[in-house]
Amino acid sequence: MAEVLSIILGGGKGTRLFPLTQSRAKPAVPFGGKYRLIDIPLSNCINADLKQIYILTQFNSASLHIHLAHTYVFDHFSKGFVEILAAEQTLEHSGWFEGTADAVRKNLSHFKTHAPDYYIILSGDQLYRMDLRDMLRAHCDSGAAITIACTGVSREDASQLGILKADKQNVITEFLEKPGPTKDITDFKAPPGLQKEGNADTYLASMGIYVFNAQTLHNCLDNQLTDFGKEIIPDAIDTLKVNAYPFHGYWEDIGTISSFYNANLNLANIKPMFDIYDEERPIYTRMYNLPPSKMNFSSMNQSIASEGCIITNSSITNAIVGVRTIIESGASLNGVICMGADYYETEAQKHVNTENHLPNIGIGKGSIVKGAIIDKNARIGEGCRIGIDNINRGDGVYENCSIIDGIIVVPKNAVLYPGTII
Repeated sequence: MAEVLSIILGGGKGTRLFPLTQSRAKPAVPFGGKYRLIDIPLSNCINADLKQIYILTQFNSASLHIHLAHTYVFDHFSKGFVEILAAEQTLEHSGWFEGTADAVRKNLSHFKTHAPDYYIILSGDQLYRMDLRDMLRAHCDSGAAITIACTGVSREDASQLGILKADKQNVITEFLEKPGPTKDITDFKAPPGLQKEGNADTYLASMGIYVFNAQTLHNCLDNQLTDFGKEIIPDAIDTLKVNAYPFHGYWEDIGTISSFYNANLNLANIKPMFDIYDEERPIYTRMYNLPPSKMNFSSMNQSIASEGCIITNSSITNAIVGVRTIIESGASLNGVICMGADYYETEAQKHVNTENHLPNIGIGKGSIVKGAIIDKNARIGEGCRIGIDNINRGDGVYENCSIIDGIIVVPKNAVLYPGTII
């Protein structure tokens, strides 16, 4: 059986997801009430029985490391592992990762010890469910040196992605990285069989998922090129057989606050585009050993509540309620992502909060929240009004929140005192 090594790219600073990435790496951002973004590519690997996995990262990696250490522990007989490789100084390399390809190059010495036949390279911040074994089989059958997973996107989305052109045998003939909104890319329109929902204005975008023959990857990195999309792939197309692997399922690049917000809330739809209720291909995450959620005289509509929540006399609509979320009497949430809490406060801690005029962790009595992301351990006091009143909410960073694309983001550990209006 061929040896396959999976490499998940942890991404950069994640500035477009700020403030969610203020104190954590982008792959460690909570998602769907109980998961982390990194759980998506890891679950795709595990479901394909690819259990030798490295994750490359260099920014705010502490919470990511804790999550992985508590979650992905394989038995000694499977030879499986999930390990983080953070940027480090060595005699050969002294700087940070300068791009996706540079990150892989600086860790080749670790990879080569496994003597893999193939490398699968994945992104750590995408939402999709793919049979990676099928992609690997297609790669082997085609005789290609590199295979790139691709999906149909609109012209608007194409401007920020790598766009490719392929012939009838799926051989990629041209590749264009982030063409922008004004460049004429008519020649790159997808053929009829690969168009998205019959839309003729569809383009094939690289998903940032690659299969490399092992020696091909080593050769492609024997230089100073730093990025796969901008440099390695366009250069390889000129000299090697590079194939496209068309993917027809749901795929979302979680790169912005708005895409993160919409992808989360869509999980609670009656027919979500990404179904987390798939018993055959589960999304794995940390086991919390928390009690079931408790609803006291409350109404919930098209919402998800994770483990360990206590919701009392509240109205919850179109919301994601994360682990250990406490929502007090009279509160109302609409279009809200609550990431929950890392711990329960004891009665003694709540007494200290009262003495210090500090709200408890969670959503206080009578607070109304709409169109917002509430990060972990946030304290929303009684009678707060977030996203409700007709006031100026220009995008920017404020004292107790950020507003991005019109979405209010209350950062981790933030405190909103009673009566706060945003």
